[in-house]
Amino acid sequence: MLTIVMYHYIRNLKNSSYPRIKGLQLEDFDGQLDYLQRHYCFVELEQVIAASRNRVELPPNACLLTFDDGFSDHYEYVFPRLKERGIKGAFYPPVKPVLENTVLDVHKIHFILASAENPGGLIKDIFELLTPHRQEIDLPNDDELYRLNAGKSRFDPPEIIFVKRILQVGLPEWLRNTLVAELFNRHVDRDENEFARELYLSSEQLKEMVRAGMAIGVHGYSHRWFNSLTVEEQTTELDLSLSFLNDLYGKRPEDWTVCYPYGGYNEDTLRLLEERNCALGLTARVALVENYSTPLLLPRLDTNDLPKNGAARANEWTLRLR
Repeated sequence: MLTIVMYHYIRNLKNSSYPRIKGLQLEDFDGQLDYLQRHYCFVELEQVIAASRNRVELPPNACLLTFDDGFSDHYEYVFPRLKERGIKGAFYPPVKPVLENTVLDVHKIHFILASAENPGGLIKDIFELLTPHRQEIDLPNDDELYRLNAGKSRFDPPEIIFVKRILQVGLPEWLRNTLVAELFNRHVDRDENEFARELYLSSEQLKEMVRAGMAIGVHGYSHRWFNSLTVEEQTTELDLSLSFLNDLYGKRPEDWTVCYPYGGYNEDTLRLLEERNCALGLTARVALVENYSTPLLLPRLDTNDLPKNGAARANEWTLRLR
C-alpha cells in the first residue's frame, strides 16, 4: 500500500504576522519527517506513476509527500529540508496567484479567520454584509443560513466551518467574491499585490525546484471547484495549467498529475483528464492507496493524521501497513 501525505501551510507560525493561521509549525514538520523516515520509505511521483501502470513494485511502506496551493513556505522551508534528506516531493500550485500576483479567495478566508478577534464577530460581519443583498436574491434568514452551513469537520469547530462554507460554496459566486473582498479589507488590510508576492511561490522558484527533481503538477488556474464549473470552464482551467507546466519544464511533461482543488471533481473532469493523458489524480478522500484501479482518484492523509514526533509510536494509519 501507498501512503500519500498532504500539506498546506508550513511555517514558523509563532513568530509570524499571522500566528493563528491553520498551519504546521516548522518543528512539527521536522518531527513528522523524522517519524516518516523511521516507519516509511519515501518514493518519488514518477515511481508511483510507474507502479500504477504495473511497471514497478513500490517498496514496503511507501510514502509520497504532496504540497498544495503553491505557498512560498514550500520554497523557503520545505524545499531545503527535502533536499537535505534526499526526499522528492510533489507540489501543486494554482497558476493565477503565481502569474497575476492576486490572492485567491480561499486564502483570503484563511487570513481573515487568522486576523479576526473571534469567529463570532466575523459571523456578525457576514450577516451585516448580506443585509443589503437580501433584496437582490432570495436568502434564508441568518439562523437558517448558519444551520445550513455550519457542520462537523475533522479539524474545525462549527463556527469556523460556517465561515469557510458560506464564503466558499454557500452563496452565489459573485456574492462570495464581494463579501470576501470586504472582509479581507476590514480584517487583513494589506495591499493584495504585495501580499500575494509574499504568500505564493514565483515561477523562478518553481523552476529551481523542478531542476532539483521536485515534481510540479496541476492544481487548476484559479483554484475553483471543478465540479461547480461547466465543461468549457474546466477545459480552460486545465489547459491554462498545462501551459504553465510547459513553461516550468520547458516542455509539457509526458506524465503529468492533478490535485483537485478542494477535492472537487465530476465525470466531466475525469473525461477531460483522460483525454489529456493525465497520469494520476489526487483527491481529499482520507485513506491509503490500496490499488491503482482508479488512478485519477487516489486518496491522501492529512498531516494531522500522523504523529509529529520522530520518537512517537506507530499510529493507526502506520499500523494498517503491517
